[in-house]
Amino acid sequence: MTKSILVTGGAGFIGTHTVVQLLNQGFKVTIIDNLDNSVEEAVHRVRDLVGPQLSLNLQFHLGDIRNKEDLEKLFSQSKLILTQMVLGMIYDVIDSIIPKTDFIFVWHFVLVQLYVLCRFDAVIHFAGLKAVGESMAFPFRYFDNNLIGSITLYQVMAKYNCKKLVFSSSSTVYGQPKIIPCVEDFELKAMNPYGRTKLFLEEIARDIQTADPEWKIILLRYFNPVGAHESGKLGEDPLGIPNNLMPYIQQVAVGRLPELNVYGHDYPTKDGSAVRDYIHVMDLADGHVTALQKLFTKEDIGCFACNLGTGRGTSVLEMVTAFEKASGKKIPVKLCPRRPGDATEVYASTDKAARELNWEAKYGIDEMCRDQWNWARQNPWGYKKPPTK
Repeated sequence: MTKSILVTGGAGFIGTHTVVQLLNQGFKVTIIDNLDNSVEEAVHRVRDLVGPQLSLNLQFHLGDIRNKEDLEKLFSQSKLILTQMVLGMIYDVIDSIIPKTDFIFVWHFVLVQLYVLCRFDAVIHFAGLKAVGESMAFPFRYFDNNLIGSITLYQVMAKYNCKKLVFSSSSTVYGQPKIIPCVEDFELKAMNPYGRTKLFLEEIARDIQTADPEWKIILLRYFNPVGAHESGKLGEDPLGIPNNLMPYIQQVAVGRLPELNVYGHDYPTKDGSAVRDYIHVMDLADGHVTALQKLFTKEDIGCFACNLGTGRGTSVLEMVTAFEKASGKKIPVKLCPRRPGDATEVYASTDKAARELNWEAKYGIDEMCRDQWNWARQNPWGYKKPPTK
């Protein structure tokens, strides 16, 4: 039977790429997104990529997970849609073949089965804010969006007996680890409000699963998603000045910004810039699908965390050089002071992902930059139309 998946924040960068892979794997997908940092055009492009047949398995709902009414409406619709279509026909069939003395019992049984059949089978939870620097300046925004939104989502999931969850966590929960690569059982010490919201939500997920062992939860800690769909139709398109490295680089490359600000050039690294584990967004999307499939195929999952990364560290300046090679564009660089809350060097141990999920990253820095430039070259203004002169 086809599984029905709710994807929160599914119109965003990672969300859209994951939705493409879910549809290609035969899942039915419902997106809820408030479009705070995304646009519905991205969902239209997902439909174009997967084609008209698979698009029938995709629904988009404009809504906010902080608003319980939005979620209630979505979950109640998901369980009633089939009932509304065939309820009358099923009633007539049962009435014609079942003795009157047994009718109430059989009808109640059928309604229960319809309820189970039509609800969401699992949730992939992306929705939330994700900029370290912004979280330092506006922590309440992050507490509201990330914490309150997620708690509201979990409450509604529990009410409708949807207890399978893939949660979008982050490598920021590690803070600045004493040793690298980061292993999942390290002590967690987030250094900024964004990272702390992810850390708190991991702990909340563990508490929920401990209280109710029917829950099956996988916490995916990923590092620095970059790249784009190979078609160039999907990519990262943040509103305003980008907070992340690669969209900033691409906007410099296409002439939208004059230069790249590199925050921190005196770190104790090989070139003085911070080192991160960059991962292709399509590898990340596949990781989410793999985690989801594990929820449906293994019984005793409990709640566990898993890194998604390449296991290799790349400095900011190395990334700039790789993008220059892929694009043929020179990227002017301005060296700036460190930003509060940024770590020196963070990259993943990928052993657990290989062991538990049978997953590993396929793409390297060259492919990441190639696909990022392909997206930028085709869409210099992202999903928006170029401004009129």
